[in-house]
Amino acid sequence: MEPALASSAVERRVADFLGRTHGHLIGGEWVPPLNEHLNPVINPADGREIARVGKGDTADIDSAVRAARDALNGPWSRLSSVDRGRLLFKLADLIELRADEFALLETLDNGKPLRDSRNIDIPGAVEELREYAGWASKLAGETLIGSPGDVHAYTLREPVGVAGLIIPWNFPLWNAVTKIGPALAAGCTAILKPAEQTPLSALLLGEVLSDAGVPDGVVNIVTGAGDAGAALAAHLDVDKIAFTGSTEVGKSIIRAASGNMKRLTLELGGKSPVIVFPDADIDRAIEGAAQTIFYNSGQVCVANSRLYAHRTVFDRVIEGIAERAASIKVGPGLNADTEMGPLISERQLDRVTDFLESSVEDGATTIVGGKRIERDGYFVEPTVIVDTHPGMRIMQEEIFGPVIAGSSFDDDELESIAEAANNTAYGLAAYVWTNDLRTAHQMTRKLRAGSIHVNGGEAAGLPFGGYKQSGWGRENGRVGVEAYTEIKSIAIAL
Repeated sequence: MEPALASSAVERRVADFLGRTHGHLIGGEWVPPLNEHLNPVINPADGREIARVGKGDTADIDSAVRAARDALNGPWSRLSSVDRGRLLFKLADLIELRADEFALLETLDNGKPLRDSRNIDIPGAVEELREYAGWASKLAGETLIGSPGDVHAYTLREPVGVAGLIIPWNFPLWNAVTKIGPALAAGCTAILKPAEQTPLSALLLGEVLSDAGVPDGVVNIVTGAGDAGAALAAHLDVDKIAFTGSTEVGKSIIRAASGNMKRLTLELGGKSPVIVFPDADIDRAIEGAAQTIFYNSGQVCVANSRLYAHRTVFDRVIEGIAERAASIKVGPGLNADTEMGPLISERQLDRVTDFLESSVEDGATTIVGGKRIERDGYFVEPTVIVDTHPGMRIMQEEIFGPVIAGSSFDDDELESIAEAANNTAYGLAAYVWTNDLRTAHQMTRKLRAGSIHVNGGEAAGLPFGGYKQSGWGRENGRVGVEAYTEIKSIAIAL
C-alpha cells in the first residue's frame, strides 16, 4: 500500500481487519460458519488472497432468519419511525467517520481506483443512508374521503417483515446500504448476503451497525457463495427478497421465491444505448459516453455499451471515444494515477475477452483495445468496436466490461432509432444527446427503459429499476421504501 494514498493509521486498521478470520453476524454476535468452511477473498489487481471469510450455507441462513424474525417480533417493532430514522442517520455518520477504511477495503476487494472509492462510492453510500433515514418518519396511509358517510375507510402501511438482501460485487458498500436503508426505514429486519467476491466492506459495516446502536438481529450478515443466496431466496420465513445482479440469477430467484410467494424487487441486467443526434454538443457527448462505459471498468449495470450516432457525426464520436479509451491509465486501484482498475475476477476476464474475440469473428472491427493486458491481475483494455449489426452477441448480451460497440443511423425518423435502441431483452437505462427539446421529449417517450438521461442529466432520489428483463419493481426514494411495506385496507362501520 502506498502511504500517499491512505494514512498509516488507516492502513494499520485495515491490515488488522484483513488479518482476522471473519464469520457471520447473526443476532448481534460474530459466529463462525456452522460448516467451518472458509472462502478466500482475492485482490483482483494481482490475483492474490487478502482475507478469508465464512462460506455460509443453508444452516447459517436459517440461523440468521430466526434472529431476524425474533428481532422483528421484539423491540424493533416497538421502536418509533423517528427513532429508526435517528439510527440510520447515526449509521451514516459513523460510516463517514471511517470513510478511509471503507474506501481502502473497497479498492482492495473490488479493484477500483482508490480515488473513486473515496470520492464517489463511500460518500454516495452515506448520502443514500441519509435519504432513507429521512423517509422513515414519512410513510403514510390514506383516508378515503369518498367512502359512504357511515363507513370510516383508510389504509395503513406496515413493514413486509423479514427481508433478504442479496447484492453484487460492483459497488459493494453502496449496494448494501441501498437495501439496508429502505428495509430499516420501513421497519423490516434483514439478512444481508454480500457477493462472495467482495464481502469485506459489508463485514466492516456489520461492526459499524453495532456501534450505531442498531439492535441485535435487526441486520444479520451471512457471507458465502450462490448456494447461500439460493437458500435465502427459498426460505419460507423470509417475506421479501431484494436482489441486484444478473438476469439469469434473477430468474432463479423468482423460481425459488414461489414457495411462499415472497415479495420481490429485482434490479437485473442492462444493455443500455447511448444515442447521439447531430445537433448535440458532441464534445460533451463523447466525454459522457466514454465516462459511462469505462467507469468502474464497465462493470456498471447502466453502462452505455451500445452507441448509436448520426452518420454525420459518427466518425467524430467514435474517434473521440477511441482517443479517450487509448489515454486511460489502467492499473491497480492503489496507484495514484490509475483511472481504470481490473475486472473483478478471472472468470469475468474470460467472459469479456470471449465477447471481444467473438465480435471479430462475427465481422466487427476493433478500433482500439480488444485484448487482455498481460500482467498480474484481471486487466483488459478499454475497447471501442464498430461495423456491428443488431444480431451480434456484442449488441444483444450484457458484457459487464469496458467495451462500447457503435452503429450509425441515417434517417431522422425517431421511430426507427428508438426501435433499434429498444432491440434487446433489457430496458434498464438509456442516454440521449441532443439540443432539440422536441427530440429529447419524443425519445424519452419512445425508449423502453426505466431511467433515461438526456445530455448527462442525473438526479438523486429518482426511482431506479428496469423494463423487460432488467427487473421488477423500483428502488430509491419513496417508492424504494414503500417496496418494503404491505398496504392494509380498513373499513369501519360507524
